[in-house]
Amino acid sequence: MADQKTKPTDSSVEAHLSSIADAGRQADMRALVQYFTAWTGFEPVLWGGAIIGFGQYHYRYDSGHEGDAPLTAIASRAKAISVYLAPDPELKDDFLQRLGKSKMGKGCLYVNRLSDIRIEVLREAVEQTVELLSKRYGG
Repeated sequence: MADQKTKPTDSSVEAHLSSIADAGRQADMRALVQYFTAWTGFEPVLWGGAIIGFGQYHYRYDSGHEGDAPLTAIASRAKAISVYLAPDPELKDDFLQRLGKSKMGKGCLYVNRLSDIRIEVLREAVEQTVELLSKRYGG
C-alpha cells in the first residue's frame, strides 16, 4: 500500500504564512489561522508543504486504505484559498447560499477573499465539520 504523502510536519506555520507573496492573501490566511484556532481549539500544524491543519483523526476505509488527516484545514492555492470541510450534504446548498461568493467541491470550499464571505457562516461549517469527524472517527 502506498505511503501517505500529506503528513503533519514540524515546519513553521508562521514561516509558511510569511512566504505567501500576495499581501492580501497573506492577511486573509493569517486571519483564518486565528479564526480556526479559536473555533476548533486546536493549534495550527503544517501538513505537507502547504496545508495548515487543525486537529487530527485517523481514518480506515473498507478497502483497507487508512491514514491521518486534519479535522479541518486551509491552504493558499494559486487561484483561491481552499478550506477543507465535511459539511452535511443536506445543508450544503443552504450553507453556500448564506456564505457568499464561493465554490464548493466534494470536501473543499474555494474562496477568493475573506471579504467575499460571511465569517459567521464559515464558523458554523468549521464547527460542524470538527464535530462530525470527531464523532465518526474519534478525532
